[in-house]
Amino acid sequence: MVLNLDRKIENILVKGADNQGISKEEAVDLLRIKLDTRAYYSLLYTANELSRKSFNGVGENHLHIGVNSTPCKLNCEFCSLATMHDIFHDEYEFPWKQILSWGKEAELKKSHGINLMTTGTYGFDKLLEIGKKLSKEIAIPLIANTRDLSHKDAEKLLEAGYIGMYHAVRLGEGIVTPFKVSKRINTIKVLNDVGLKWMNCIEPIGPEHEYEEVADLMLLARNYGAVYSGAMRRINFPGSPFEKHGMITEQEMAKFVAVSRLVMGDVAKAHCTHEPNTFSLAAGANLFFPEVGSSPRDNEEDTSNCRGKSLDECRLMLTEMGWDPDLESNCV
Repeated sequence: MVLNLDRKIENILVKGADNQGISKEEAVDLLRIKLDTRAYYSLLYTANELSRKSFNGVGENHLHIGVNSTPCKLNCEFCSLATMHDIFHDEYEFPWKQILSWGKEAELKKSHGINLMTTGTYGFDKLLEIGKKLSKEIAIPLIANTRDLSHKDAEKLLEAGYIGMYHAVRLGEGIVTPFKVSKRINTIKVLNDVGLKWMNCIEPIGPEHEYEEVADLMLLARNYGAVYSGAMRRINFPGSPFEKHGMITEQEMAKFVAVSRLVMGDVAKAHCTHEPNTFSLAAGANLFFPEVGSSPRDNEEDTSNCRGKSLDECRLMLTEMGWDPDLESNCV
């Protein structure tokens, strides 16, 4: 049996281990690596070692709170909240007392951040009001996850107590979503202009996506200075139009996580994966998103009753894999 790596792959891994990032072409070469090969586990090892050295052992939990489960007329095809899927029918918003309760629990259990997610048609002023109220009650950094922003909108987020925003150019943007790639990138520029931290993930990855398309988004995250990036697989809720394509496995997702980590290099302050899984914690990931409230991957109003992993579950996974969730965040 030949145990040596292909010289080309070995050279890319050596370059990636230096924490200076790798090119699109090099990322695609790594994404083509077959699962359960020496090259695959060498890739995971390289990304894992890089993150453990760079992030000082910190295991991060950023609680996701889905503020509303109102059917969204923007109709992103991969989202269970889209009106077209006929899953959610009522205009429902979680009450302030519930949001505050989740926030207090996050503070008690040492969550590093709180991501407040809304559907694209949710009132922006209401999101600002939640930020103002919540930032007075708890000492956890708030991150928005909402529609595209103007400079004026972004400044209002800062004034309302938000320190950053999760925003992604999704795979298939403009084809399975109604948004232009240029508009999504413009929002990223706006965030950088006004001083809001930009949080990102390569998502939602399915078996039908070309490696070149994925690698483009990895380089976008590096070039525009995402505080963290990573990889999220598409979850096919019942009736999803993507059921015909199936889903990538957690083993496959770990490869995307690892390649993304080597692309990000010294730009990354943390590295995420979703949904939470232990395999990716050995592939360069150190940041999880426990979930409560609505979720675009679930058909339940409150995902904590279904797919969403709790803060306790995520803390345990991080601890079991040698990441410390009690250390201070590197990225917020």
